[in-house]
Amino acid sequence: MFGETRRAAWMEVDLSAIRHNYLEIKKMVPHSRIISTVKSDAYGHGAVKSSWELVKAGTDYLGVATLDEAVDIRSAGISAPIVLYSPVPRKNIKDAIDNRIIPVVTTALDAKLLSETNLNIGGGRPVDIMLALDTGLSRLGFRYTDEDLDSIAELSRLPGIRIAALFSHFATADEMDNDYALKQLEAFEKFDNRLTAEGVHFGGKTIANSAGLALLPQSRLDFVRPGLIQFGLYPSQAVKDTGLNLKRAMSVKANIVYLRKMSAGTYISYGRKFRTERESLIATLTLGYADGLPRAATGKLRVIVGGRYAPIVGSVCMDQCMVDVTDVPGVQEYDEVIVMGEHEGLSVTAEEIAGHSGTIPYETLCRFSQRLPRIYRE
Repeated sequence: MFGETRRAAWMEVDLSAIRHNYLEIKKMVPHSRIISTVKSDAYGHGAVKSSWELVKAGTDYLGVATLDEAVDIRSAGISAPIVLYSPVPRKNIKDAIDNRIIPVVTTALDAKLLSETNLNIGGGRPVDIMLALDTGLSRLGFRYTDEDLDSIAELSRLPGIRIAALFSHFATADEMDNDYALKQLEAFEKFDNRLTAEGVHFGGKTIANSAGLALLPQSRLDFVRPGLIQFGLYPSQAVKDTGLNLKRAMSVKANIVYLRKMSAGTYISYGRKFRTERESLIATLTLGYADGLPRAATGKLRVIVGGRYAPIVGSVCMDQCMVDVTDVPGVQEYDEVIVMGEHEGLSVTAEEIAGHSGTIPYETLCRFSQRLPRIYRE
């Protein structure tokens, strides 16, 4: 809102929606501990503020993708356990231990370095780790081979570390056809049975992401890892059909900073891709592709202004875009425009924006956080 930030474009994040969504998730998984995924700045919603809200709501753990994300959360005074989903950079192992991070370990060497570092600094307690198992995503982790299983058995006996959980990740849990996800679950159970038989001790198991916990009840193991659904978006229509009642937490807004009548035949923006066919009232917003509005969706996007839809016209610029508000009665400079969000039954969603730009809602949310200031609401 003009006056609350130094820009005439901004994001609004509804903290009460995040709290509501967490409680909806908890009702679905009452017997699992929740690792609330807040990576990529909480999918653009702000990692620190979102983490505080989730901790207050009752989450058991927080999950991040980088050590910097974890340290930022710790520096904000949040003491909840933090799981680092990616390998700890080997030069930063001590930083991870000092900040009480639970790393996901993907190689025997990483486990050995964690053990040695913890012993060398006189760590008074073992470092909890989660052990990454590759059940079919083929991204990270130990495979179901004799060599890798022997490595796991060996590292499980290292001093100074403790396996808090076996960890894997679905590749296709959001799809209607769950055959592959079920095969991954079977592979996960094979790991569990083999490692248990070989005397490997671990604290629990986790494989379910947002879609997994919603669509595959059998994947609701000791820990679940919701991400996108905490912020009110459904990974797929199948997840929406489960009846999970979510509220969207993010909206993107801007003020009209310039308003001008253009005669018929006037070209708008770079490349002359749009030409007015009538006398038109064109509004300029100071929001462009550097703020997350995709240039690839030029000619397809719309906004909400004055209780009506209005099209974005011409190429989306780095810092600005133009909107045809000819059919919006009474529009004035510094009126509020909803670029993504809802108003009186109208909506422009992350799914709509993503669909017009050949990507997924996850990326849309993350891109809007690149430069736009955030205003938090209750």
